[in-house]
Amino acid sequence: MSDQNRIKKYRTFQQLHSKHFPFVLPNAWDASSARVFEERGFKAIGTTSAGIAMSLGYSDGENISFKRMLEVIKMIVHSVNIPVSADIEAGYGMSVEEVVENVRQLIFAGVVGINLEDATGNPDDPILDTSLHAEKIAAIRKLSQSLDMPLFLNARTDLYWLNIGDSENRLQAAIVRARAYQKAGADCIFIPGVQNIETIKMLRQEISCPINLLVSPATPTLDELSEIGIERVSTGSAPFRATITLLRKMSEDVIFHGNFQRMNDDVISYAEITEMLKSN
Repeated sequence: MSDQNRIKKYRTFQQLHSKHFPFVLPNAWDASSARVFEERGFKAIGTTSAGIAMSLGYSDGENISFKRMLEVIKMIVHSVNIPVSADIEAGYGMSVEEVVENVRQLIFAGVVGINLEDATGNPDDPILDTSLHAEKIAAIRKLSQSLDMPLFLNARTDLYWLNIGDSENRLQAAIVRARAYQKAGADCIFIPGVQNIETIKMLRQEISCPINLLVSPATPTLDELSEIGIERVSTGSAPFRATITLLRKMSEDVIFHGNFQRMNDDVISYAEITEMLKSN
């Protein structure tokens, strides 16, 4: 991908966060899922670290090597013509320098954005110190500026996802982290696990940059989120899990009912999917 093409995609992705209605970012785990999302009309794609890891036989939480994760992300970037943002969990590095080097490789792979979370994966110390995560963000911002290759940085805080602290203190802590991450250079704040509409309203009042929420069964409607002023909603691993759920149901049809109906009814044909995957 040329630098000019990448910058064009970055600008497209950036502009999606300034619309009057939230844009939904579907999260792909391979080339096929990415192509389906593009073919159905989505304007950008994110990757799902959980979906990628699980599709390759690993559990979520940086248990897959960064090398393998990067290979899949490259495949996704090259399979579509729309912007791709990469979910890189906490950065796949023990130090700020390692994380920055990983992001450098992602930039040259063609991604226009990243998610970077403050969870540690350590149940005894589940979330990074605010200043350390802000240091990572600032270092990544410095890198992209030094390369003259813009990167949309979506800073994720897992206070709600991990249920850290009581609800009242959690809200204030999330606001403090969001402001620190924005000051360090984040373009957007990702707060998965938030479902209560009054909490979302409070976050919107206190955070000045775009806000990203994660789809869940209790997520308010897009119309409600639009009224509040939320810019972005990510699907996370939900499409991957829905696909696995369908595979389980098809398997149950065969094993327990002796039929193949679910895997043949209203299913994309071999010719259609072959054409879709070869057209890029």
